[in-house]
Amino acid sequence: MSGERERDVTRAFVSLSSSLANGYDVVDLLDELVGHCARLIDVDSAGLLLADGLGVLHVMAASSEVARLLEVFQLQRAEGPCRDCFRTGLPVSVPDLQDATEQWPEFVPAALAAGFASVHAVPMRLRDNTLGAMGMFGAVVGSLSEDNLSLAQALADVASVAIVQDKAVAERGAVVEQLQAALNSRVVIEQAKGIVAHVGDLEVGQAFVVIRQYARNHNERLTVVADAVVRRQLAVRVLLDEAGVAHQ
Repeated sequence: MSGERERDVTRAFVSLSSSLANGYDVVDLLDELVGHCARLIDVDSAGLLLADGLGVLHVMAASSEVARLLEVFQLQRAEGPCRDCFRTGLPVSVPDLQDATEQWPEFVPAALAAGFASVHAVPMRLRDNTLGAMGMFGAVVGSLSEDNLSLAQALADVASVAIVQDKAVAERGAVVEQLQAALNSRVVIEQAKGIVAHVGDLEVGQAFVVIRQYARNHNERLTVVADAVVRRQLAVRVLLDEAGVAHQ
């Protein structure tokens, strides 16, 4: 690992550790985490899927809109690396997507059309439970090095800790409750993104940046700000004005 990359990895874990220690919004932290994954590992995008109490996977975070759409596609078609990773609890690595056409007949063409040539996934784990999976999508054919796979797994483990909040949680019921709380937060944020995007005539990704920046500027949790927007307790124009976005 080069000196500069080692410093980048250190800074990423310092940032994540600081968030965990000082209080954090789980959705904001997970979006930050998949951003670190895409930036630090030899991939172009990353996404994170989380299972609810019934074992149904949901998209929790993505580093790009194209990764988010591809993760949604996996769930709709019931095939792909993250689904297999979650089902087995083991990492999945496909250096060349063309080799997996028989395994994933619908996912592979969609991923290739999205500009990806390789995919990888690592499980999100809490002791013996697999909570979800983190997928990584590369624009070029190639395997991940052992160092990159280890780093990806470490980031996925941080995500697991962030979601359950307490590594000592032992009862399955308590874990399920916290998983559902995280998923509910994601739903509220998606609703707020849609509202801000509509009012500000923005892309959904830009709307998320506006919401997150307002939350950070006012030292509020991302979910709290999103909930206020959805409930019409916080006017969208206030967020847009602060972000310098023109609106009607």
